[in-house]
Amino acid sequence: MACALSEDQFRCIICLDIFHNPVSIPCGHNFCLGCIKRFWDTSHKSECPLCKEAFKIRPELRINVGLKDITQQFKKSPPYKRPPGKRPPNLPPRQASKNDDVPCDICQGNSVMAVKSCLACQMSYCEIHLTPHLRDSVLTKHRLTDPATFVTSHLCRIHNKVLDKFCKSHQTPICIKCRELDHKHHEIISIEKESKRVRTQMKKSEAEFQQMIQTRIKKLEEINTSAKLSKVNKELEIQKSIEVVTMVISVIEKNQASLIEKMEQKQEVAEKTEGELIKELGQEINELQRRRSELQHLEHSDDPLHILQCFPSLSSPLFSRDWSEVRAQPDGYIGTVRRAFTKLVDVCHTLEKKLAAEEMSKTYQYEAHVTLDPVTASGWLSLSADGKQVSLSHQQKKPAPPDDPLRFDSCVSVLGKQSFTSGKHYWEVQVGDKTDWDLGVARESINRKGAITVRPDCGYWAICRRKGGSLSACAGPSVTPHLQETPQKVGVFLDCDEGSVSFYDAEAKAHIYTYGECGFNEPLYPYLNPCLHDNGKNTAPLIICPVEFGDSDTIAAF
Repeated sequence: MACALSEDQFRCIICLDIFHNPVSIPCGHNFCLGCIKRFWDTSHKSECPLCKEAFKIRPELRINVGLKDITQQFKKSPPYKRPPGKRPPNLPPRQASKNDDVPCDICQGNSVMAVKSCLACQMSYCEIHLTPHLRDSVLTKHRLTDPATFVTSHLCRIHNKVLDKFCKSHQTPICIKCRELDHKHHEIISIEKESKRVRTQMKKSEAEFQQMIQTRIKKLEEINTSAKLSKVNKELEIQKSIEVVTMVISVIEKNQASLIEKMEQKQEVAEKTEGELIKELGQEINELQRRRSELQHLEHSDDPLHILQCFPSLSSPLFSRDWSEVRAQPDGYIGTVRRAFTKLVDVCHTLEKKLAAEEMSKTYQYEAHVTLDPVTASGWLSLSADGKQVSLSHQQKKPAPPDDPLRFDSCVSVLGKQSFTSGKHYWEVQVGDKTDWDLGVARESINRKGAITVRPDCGYWAICRRKGGSLSACAGPSVTPHLQETPQKVGVFLDCDEGSVSFYDAEAKAHIYTYGECGFNEPLYPYLNPCLHDNGKNTAPLIICPVEFGDSDTIAAF
């Protein structure tokens, strides 16, 4: 029975080899389980490779047990030979094995691997059968390629023809059959022409990649250097903080010792004064007791002359102080303690000022170029040509600026053009003697229409001044910083990575207020509001000015 069977009955038309785990699909044709799976996976179509019948739903594959048994019996029969020549027409490209070995199409027995494939002949050859393509004058003009590449990419998966043209309309390689059917009226060019264009683009892309690599290498070096410096700076800051704390403790201890010494001195003076008073009182008591005793003795005298002679000396007034003004209650030491603590507070304020000045000197390196965005400016505001000044006009602009979702319509506010999402940034704004103003940063999603509330939960981190009074941090509720004088120029320092916004008196180099642990999660913009005119008292503009670098103060010992 086996002798009557033909090898073609057991050959998979995809791999051109004897069935391995054969399966039957709905149209009745048989294939290797792995071959038909790979065909459907690569072609992205559920159709029969032989009859082209399409299936709406990818069929569930099960091994044909009967066909598998017959195939096994056939393999045990006398050795079968594979006929030489080309593969059957209209078959999909043969899949390369996992190790990319492709058998020679001419060698019988399917045991010799191909070394080259010919795009013209559409066949793969071993070293022996490749010889004519290396010697024959006609065959040497054929294009040779790697067998694995040939099977997987040089043949059309639909028509099994060489992909020799390129469709610019669909941006895909096509074969002669594709041109006749699906790409008939499209713009078609040769593979070589398109490959030259792609090669040019590749060189450009390679140069861009190289530039990107160099940029990233440079940035990596910067980050590594920054990381090392950060570690060194951390150690320096720890050491400095230890020095500051130690110095403060020393000042406290010194003030405490001075306070105790003054209290001891005061106690000594008090004890001396009290001793003198006690002694003086004792002397007066003794004198009064003596006179009383003599008066009692004089009362029993019968000599009138003696009475007249002695009484005047006994009744004469004592030369003593007014004891009603003398207080026996101790004064206490509350005033001494308060004065000592006031001195300690003054020392701490001086230290804070020096630390703030040193802190500010480090922010200068993060100076940001900030200009105002006219698209966000209220229609009542006037911006300078360079975008550095903003003031309130006496009347709304005519014609009114176009309505824009980014524009403030009721509040006379404006945002900067520049947005910040990472890093540290510093800029300064001159407020002068303005009686009303707002300064700070705002997140991108703030409400810009109607009345707005300036506080962190509404997307604003700002300080303000109202009616010429003290500055306030708009923290909701507001916080009034303790400042010795009202600043003429305010520095704004935004640290996106740390999540903080700090404000400084730029001229006095004094810290005003810091919003910490803000948790920024979207772009931030500089925020300015020159406020209303306040009966002509508040007409001056807010001016974004260049940062004036100053020498940093050093922390001196107290």
